[in-house]
Parts: sequence; structure tokens; C-alpha cells
Amino acid sequence: MFGYPVYMLGLLSVFDYRQAQVSGGQPSTFVGFGNYAAILGDGRFWEVLAQTVGFAAALVVATLAVGAALAVLLTRTGPVPRTVLSLAALGAWAAPAMTGSTVWMFLFDADLGLVNQVLGLDGFNWFYDRWVAYGVVGATIVWHSFPLVMVTLYAGIQAIPASVLEAAALDGASAWRSFWKVIVPMLRPLVTIVVIQSVIWDFKVFTQIYVMTNGGGVAGQNTVLNVYAYQTAFGSSEYGLGSAIAVIMTLVLLVITLFYIRALYRSGERL
Repeated sequence: MFGYPVYMLGLLSVFDYRQAQVSGGQPSTFVGFGNYAAILGDGRFWEVLAQTVGFAAALVVATLAVGAALAVLLTRTGPVPRTVLSLAALGAWAAPAMTGSTVWMFLFDADLGLVNQVLGLDGFNWFYDRWVAYGVVGATIVWHSFPLVMVTLYAGIQAIPASVLEAAALDGASAWRSFWKVIVPMLRPLVTIVVIQSVIWDFKVFTQIYVMTNGGGVAGQNTVLNVYAYQTAFGSSEYGLGSAIAVIMTLVLLVITLFYIRALYRSGERL
């Protein structure tokens, strides 16, 4: 189920394949690496790639910060608040991307949105400015992603022997110092795993950007690589070029996945 689509993607990427070829009006032309040369020589591709990398990096940092903070909070609350927070977080994690995006769009709607009504910003369009739109979409993605980080790190913290923390406290370490000098080093394998996994997810984000910015924002200012590939293939009917972009993305993600597998292996050795 995975191999055949990847094979067809790679096959299309070395042909000049457009709407005329889809309808059967003209035969496809083999161009070899011509599509890749065209993509790599296009300044728009590098601009979108830079936006994608920067956006993904910000999302990874925000997701890790929110997830880690709530994981620590779970260790310091009672059973009832912990259960409520866990259920709320898992509800966010289980929500489909399309559903979550639609709900957040309604919250930030210029005319009927709850956020504008509370802040008194009647008519303010949160998706007009590039960076404001990135912020709202990024918050939506973090809302979807932080529960996995929270649950993973919470489990890791719970697995730390209490005697280790007690020894640190007896040596005069404050709670903050114990966190950075004891807890964080012991959680490093888990942190590595969730970071790499977040990189994979955030680098290939599509639904939230496409839905919330109506296909990439004003004049394509919020376009990321996945949206760019979709627009090239289905918007411009350049299926060969769109396939080449998708192949490049697949190769990048495969490299990241190799680091992820390596981190899993090493964490298994340490545990």
C-alpha cells in the first residue's frame, strides 16, 4: 500500500505529465531529471522550503515547551485535575485535523469569532497578515500535537526513581535545579524521540495550512512545501513537477526517519 504509490510518484516525476496526458490527448514525454532541475532552479521552491523549515522548527519548539510544561504540571496535581487535563489533551489529540482546523477558524472568524468578541477586535482578519496567520495555524497544530509529548514525558518522569529526586533534594538542589540537572538528562532519550517525531509531522503539515489559509494565504504567503506540491500538481496541472517536489520531500523525511529509528534503537539500549 505504500510501495506502489511511491513507485508511481517516482515514475511521474521523470515525465512531462500534464492535463493533456491525463485525458489521453497526448503521450507523455520522458524528461529524466528535467523536472528536478526545474524545481531546484526555481527560486519559489527555495523560498517555500525556507518557510517550511522555519515554520516546522517553531512548531517543534512550541510543541515541546507546551508538552513538557504540562507533563511537569501533571506530576504536581491531584488525581481529579490530572484526569481532567489528560482527557482534555487526549480529546485534542484525537480530533481530526479537518475538524480542529474548522473549529479554530470559527473561533478566529473576523465577524463571528469568539476571540474577536472577547478582545473587542470586530472585523479583524487574523489570516490576512503572514505572521499572524502562521501564529494562528501554528497554535492549532501545537494544540493537536502537544498531547503526545505530554503523555510521553509524563510517563518518563513517573519512571524516574523517587530516591534519585530525594537524594538531589537532600543535597540542597531546588526543584528547578533538580528538573534541569536530574530529570532532563534522564529524559534525554525520550526527548530525542518526540523531537524527531515532531519534526517529521510538522515538516509535512498540509491540512491546517490549506484549510485555514484557504490554500496558502494571500498571494501564497503562507505556502509550505506540501501545499506547494499540491498546487503545482493539481492547481497548475503540472503533475510531473508536483511529483518531483513530493519525491524530494519523501527523501528528506526518509533521512529524518533514519535518525528517528536510530534514536529509538539507542533509547532502547539505554532503557
